[in-house]
Amino acid sequence: METAIIEQLTQDSYNEMVRLRRYFHMYPELSFREVQTPAYIAQYLRELGIDVEEGVGGRGVIGRLMIDASLPTVALRADFDALPIQDQKDIPYRSTVPGVMHACGHDAHTSVVLTVARILAQQKETLTGNVVFIFQHAEEVDPGGAIQMIADGCLDGVDAIFGQHVSSYLDVGTIGYKYGTATGIPDDFTVKINGLGGHASNPHNTIDPLAAAISFCTQMQYAVTRKSKPMEPVVLSITMFNGGTQHNVIPDMVEVGGTIRTFNSDAQNVMISELKKCLEGLVTTTGISYDLDYMKGYPPVINDTDKTDLILESAQEISSVKKVEELEAGLGGEDFSYYLQRVPGTFYYTGTRNANFKADYPHHHANFDIDEQGLINAVSVMLKSVFKFFDKETGL
Repeated sequence: METAIIEQLTQDSYNEMVRLRRYFHMYPELSFREVQTPAYIAQYLRELGIDVEEGVGGRGVIGRLMIDASLPTVALRADFDALPIQDQKDIPYRSTVPGVMHACGHDAHTSVVLTVARILAQQKETLTGNVVFIFQHAEEVDPGGAIQMIADGCLDGVDAIFGQHVSSYLDVGTIGYKYGTATGIPDDFTVKINGLGGHASNPHNTIDPLAAAISFCTQMQYAVTRKSKPMEPVVLSITMFNGGTQHNVIPDMVEVGGTIRTFNSDAQNVMISELKKCLEGLVTTTGISYDLDYMKGYPPVINDTDKTDLILESAQEISSVKKVEELEAGLGGEDFSYYLQRVPGTFYYTGTRNANFKADYPHHHANFDIDEQGLINAVSVMLKSVFKFFDKETGL
């Protein structure tokens, strides 16, 4: 399909896409608790005449636009879970669910793929291949929804897959791409440090878990700077430190939690080993005991070169895309990686930052928002990539 036609079809669908995005933004649902969102998606797809399968991998939805099983098949993925964050924005489409909001852009991802589905269903006679629309639950929480949906057959018959993420770090008009490794391994840990509480004036009669927890936090930073290789990036962030309720009471227990981010299993294993050594050392020196819950995160996203080329070529042909930028790999986690372990594909980024609209807060912030004009590029590039993929696979 010619680029001008794709751009016009996308522009004609803009108002409906914004309506969808704002609806999902107003009614967010947490990971593994999604009920209304997948039901809405399924109904929307059915009204487009697309074959729908619900409850895939638990709460996922698949739409299939099948032309001929002998033709190439491409999958497009969107995630739709929200985060446990209170929406602080003063806007008409602010979240209506206390303590829950779309602070990462999954509402936008869902509206983008639904819009692509709407356009492709209307242009079905122009397709020279099949399209599978994957709407995934629970991207934000391990073990994630992707691996469950894959086990339930969402990639059966699929030859390639594309996914995109809106970005408040890229200006509207920008498409970001990355060859090869694009994301890190996002491990999480929680450790309960158990001591013996008592009066704060007599610390010698206690086993102070607070002092041990502070030492743990400090020593783990030593592991980052002195135990990991300088040329292999490692991030350790302590994000939870909970313990104590009274000024004059040493508590019995302190809970510390955080995340360790690496790009490969060697660096990951070093940090796991150092964390355990640190805790065992504190057992010896302070007398504490501990309970460790360590959760290995998603594997890194590793983009296929040929499919990344398709995104790059497509973005360069869309007139509303003003900049196409190769990005550095980041240590954020993304379970799109599981799809890429099964079929070739790529994961790209769409700029939605605009400070004039207060759409420049970081992801996972209570004021996170997007400039919805950026979604025009998300849809146009995805559509163009679908047609380019079909052309290359069929030799047209």
